[in-house]
Amino acid sequence: MHPSTRLLASVPAASSLSARRTSRLATSVYTSRPSTSTSTSTSTSYAQSRKIHNSSPNSATPLHHPTVPGPPPQPPQQHNTETQDRLARKRQQAESFLQGVNSRPSAGKPASLLKKRFWKDVSVKETDKGLEVYLDSRAVKTAAKESLVLPISKRSLASGIALEWDQLSSAQQALKNAYVPLTSGASRAMDIVAEDAAGKSDIRASIVLMAMRYLSTDTLLCWAPEKNIHDPANETRKPLRQRQREVAEPIIGYLQSHVFPGCEINPILSPDSIVPIPQPQATRDVIKSWVQGLPAFELAGLERGILATKSLLVAARMVAEWGQEFAATRKEGSERFGIEQATEAASLEVLHQTEQWGEVEDTHDVDGADIRRQLGTVVLLVS
Repeated sequence: MHPSTRLLASVPAASSLSARRTSRLATSVYTSRPSTSTSTSTSTSYAQSRKIHNSSPNSATPLHHPTVPGPPPQPPQQHNTETQDRLARKRQQAESFLQGVNSRPSAGKPASLLKKRFWKDVSVKETDKGLEVYLDSRAVKTAAKESLVLPISKRSLASGIALEWDQLSSAQQALKNAYVPLTSGASRAMDIVAEDAAGKSDIRASIVLMAMRYLSTDTLLCWAPEKNIHDPANETRKPLRQRQREVAEPIIGYLQSHVFPGCEINPILSPDSIVPIPQPQATRDVIKSWVQGLPAFELAGLERGILATKSLLVAARMVAEWGQEFAATRKEGSERFGIEQATEAASLEVLHQTEQWGEVEDTHDVDGADIRRQLGTVVLLVS
């Protein structure tokens, strides 16, 4: 038998690829008939030169390493839990408070006057002009650098101003209205008093314009549709529109009978539309005249209430309930319209949503506390 035939017979038919490789090798051996050493070297060179693909190789192109100005980024750190974040924030606030408390005037510690508390005691003194709040021997002044003098009837307001100054840890905090809401509200009222005495009405005109704009989209009059596609199918609580009506209708009824008699106050949203419906012109004229004629402290309180609740009607209800000018319209023994009722009327839609979906910490609770703080300022300003 020929050597090539014996070679083919000895190779098992495992696959077509193996058969083709063996056939080519046998043909080469049959045609050339090399010696044993030559055949071994040829097989070795063939195995070394064989490639696993037929595509031509391409040389790699190195990319330029990008350079970024500045220091290198910080290494990754383990993410803190929500509880750890809150504790860290509370510690930072406590440290800031202690630094402010310890920053007392000292000859050995030269620093800016704004970064330290330059007073020790806060007191309210009755002078010939009225009530004044003193920081040691210095009187509290307004932004116009005039002494803040309150009427004798505003003792509660004067005590509140003294309390908020006593809680400050540095003079720099007094530059922010959030730390001294009573002082800023009283200063606004005294600016209106000074402008009225000078025969001007710029501040009054700006407040009236702002108030009438809020009336066009008053929070108390924006009621939800009868049916909401986002409400769960198995909803067991009252619909939002029904809750809004139950809160708004008593307020509107009181205003129509005691503050704006004979005025027609309508909801500004129809059940199937988001386009506001304007109030009747007669209603707008009556409300505008009422706002223009308010005394200085009532006008300042109304402005603060409107900005806090986004509602002229809720703010007017607060002023009518607590204002000295409206004491004759209140019935003794009746339930007072207070801060909680006004907060509910101003944020009922948010309350309805958080009852269903939950409250966002440090957001919804902070907003609610801020509304109550601002409405407390309204009560002290007008009472």
